[in-house]
Formats: sequence, structure tokens, C-alpha cells
Amino acid sequence: MKIMKKTTLIIAAAALFMAANTVSAQNQEQRLTPEVMARLFPAGVVSPECNPDGSVTFRCQAPNAEKVELECQMYNGNRPMVKDERGVWTLTVTPDVPDIYPYAFIIDGTKIADPNNMYIFPNEGFKYSIVDVRGEAPSVQDIQDVPHGKISYRYYTSQNCKGIVRPMCVYTPAGYDPKGNEKLPVLYLIHGMTDTYETWFKVGHANIILDNLIASGQAKRMIVVMPYANPYIEMMAQGKADRYDSMDTDLITNEIIKEVIPFIEKNYNVLTDSNNRAIAGFSLGGRQTLACGLGHPELFKYVAAYAPAIFGNEYETNFANGTYAPIETLKKELKLMWLGTGKDDFLIQASLGLEEYLTKQGLKHTFYNPGGGHTWMNCRDYLELTAKELFK
Repeated sequence: MKIMKKTTLIIAAAALFMAANTVSAQNQEQRLTPEVMARLFPAGVVSPECNPDGSVTFRCQAPNAEKVELECQMYNGNRPMVKDERGVWTLTVTPDVPDIYPYAFIIDGTKIADPNNMYIFPNEGFKYSIVDVRGEAPSVQDIQDVPHGKISYRYYTSQNCKGIVRPMCVYTPAGYDPKGNEKLPVLYLIHGMTDTYETWFKVGHANIILDNLIASGQAKRMIVVMPYANPYIEMMAQGKADRYDSMDTDLITNEIIKEVIPFIEKNYNVLTDSNNRAIAGFSLGGRQTLACGLGHPELFKYVAAYAPAIFGNEYETNFANGTYAPIETLKKELKLMWLGTGKDDFLIQASLGLEEYLTKQGLKHTFYNPGGGHTWMNCRDYLELTAKELFK
């Protein structure tokens, strides 16, 4: 009997010893030791690396790839990268000017974002990374030592879009209290085709640009509303739409007027007259801006189209069919009509046609025609220039 008890005690002690070792091993596993870190996060490469001479080095780990290229808006086309003995592909590029540039790696024909870069271009389709190349002096799109506003993510249910829940981002300037006494004007800022409600601040740095302009007294304090101008993806996913009609402007015009504006005016302390309401947009968002803004001058006194996706002379059709208000009405109502498109932009011809048409019709407007193409580098420039002119 004593032998059995002794044997039982020995077995129990062994079990306790094994359990203690297991707990100890688990505790060791839970500690972020160098060994655990190396297993969880295999060694990567530094990419992108901004160098003191203004160049940028891009690196891509693809040891089994036959060909890797860099697509970057610093230049036209793609450039081949060079593979080293470790299987790391490298390319160093110097941009003409410091700016924020989208880029991607193309590995044996497949385009991917840089896996070593946390800064991603928000988009429904392509996946780019972003590199911020700084100059010697800070630019208006760089974070500076000024009071900073904030970006809020807001959600609402859209009856216009058949009951789906829709997101938007809202910029409010430093010190603004939605429930306070300060009433502010509002800029409704629309993204381009396949972009999202995040693109204007994550790529366009709209919040930083406004922070800097407001702090320097170059722009009025304002709220910037960045709606998601493509409801079709969610509507199709829920069986509430059977196609994506990118050229249609009625759905988004109604969405802004019937859903977005009422939501903002209910939840923020804002000025609600047309003199304190502006609309601007890039590319497809520029097309939507023209339809919504020029179509409703009773709601928007400031309209700014950035490289708008209009084609041929359809602007004449839009004036004729009532999509846009009559020229004589716009002459009386608008305080600002602003059009900007780069000389190398693939949409420049229609913009030149619209500019000539507005000039012949005698509608006062600004036409800005810088170098460059259909890029967010130009977009940030457009936003800076127009923000200075709003609500004066």
C-alpha cells in the first residue's frame, strides 16, 4: 500500500514538473524575445529609403522572380530593378521635385504594393504605396508646427442609395467644436474614379494643406467633407444595383444634396446658406462636381473642377439638357468657377474646350493649366489654390 502511495506521489510530482515546464515554455513563448520576434517578423528590407541627396531607393524581396519593375509617378512608364545575390531587387530614383509619389512593384507581371511600406494608397482597384520625398523647406502639404485639425470617420444610412450604410470622412479645423457656437462654411470634396473617401487626406493631404493655410491666414476656417462618391460597389454586393454606371451623375448629385448635406448640417454647427457652401472634385469627382455644382447654383456658390472626366463637347449638351444651369443663371449666382487641368493630362482637350466655351459665353472663371498629368501631385496644387479663394 505504501509502495503504491509512493509511486502515485512520484507520478504526480513528474506531472507537476512537466506542467511547470510547459507553462514556463508558454510564458517564454509569450515574451517577445529576439528569437520569437525573428520568427514572427522575418527580416525585411528598408523600402522606400529617402536619401540625403534627394534620391529614393526602392527595394523588393523577390528571390524567385525573373523580372521586377518599379512603376512610379516620378517618371513615365516602368523602370527595371536590379537583383543582388540575396534576391533583393533595388532601384534608386531622383524625382524632379520633392513631392508625394504613388508607386508599385511589378513582379513577373503582377503589380503589388510595397510590403515593407505601411503607407498605402486607398483605392478600390489598384494597390499602390506612397513615398513622401521632402524638400529642404517644408511645403504646404507637409506637417508643420501649427495647430492641427482632425479627421473623423462618419457613417449614415442613405435612402437615396436604397438603404445602404455609407461612410465619409470629415475634416474639422483646430479648436472647432461641433456643438459649440462657431459656425463654419463647408467644402464638399470628391475623389476620383476608383479612389475612396480616404484618398483626399491620405494621398491628397487635404487636412494638412488646410491646417497650414488656415494657420497662415491664407484660407478661411472651414469644414471639408469627403464623401464616398461610388455607392455602386456596396449596392451591387447587396443586390440593390446590377451595374456600375460611372458616367451617370444623377445618383451622386442626389446623394450629396439629399443625404450628405443634411447629415452634415444636422451633426455639425455650419453655415447653411449657399454663400458658405463649396464643391470640388478630381477626375470623375470633377465630372460629378460640375453636374452637382453647376446644376445647383442655388446650393453652391463656389465650384472647382480638377481635371474633370468630361469628354468631347458634352459640356454643351449638359448646358442644353439642363444638367448644368443656364449660363445667365451661373453668371448671377456663382462667386467662383475654377477649372484646373495639367498640360499632359489625358483629359486636357475637353478642359480646353470647356474653358473656351465659358470664355465665349462670358462666364467669369479661372483656368489653371500647369505642367504635369492626371496625378495627385497636381491635385494637391489645385486644392491649395482653390482653398485660398473660398468663402471670401
